[in-house]
Amino acid sequence: MSERLDKPAANKASIKKATNLSINSQLLAEAKSLKINLSATLEKALDAEIKASKRKKWLEENQTAIENCNELAENEGLFSDKHRGF
Repeated sequence: MSERLDKPAANKASIKKATNLSINSQLLAEAKSLKINLSATLEKALDAEIKASKRKKWLEENQTAIENCNELAENEGLFSDKHRGF
């Protein structure tokens, strides 16, 4: 995966698309009474969920490499160890 995991999942200038959702009626009533923008809130939540899922997938796909790198550092030290003053 070559894309950055910290960037937004979608371009904010992208065209909006209407969709139908079913949500808890009490949550909807509360959100409306507080004038919460449902579309913006859903977009933020989806962006966060997509980032978390991509991060989890990346960690799973790279688990072996991460373990090998950590083992190498534990056994051999870090390349910068000779330059550290602490």
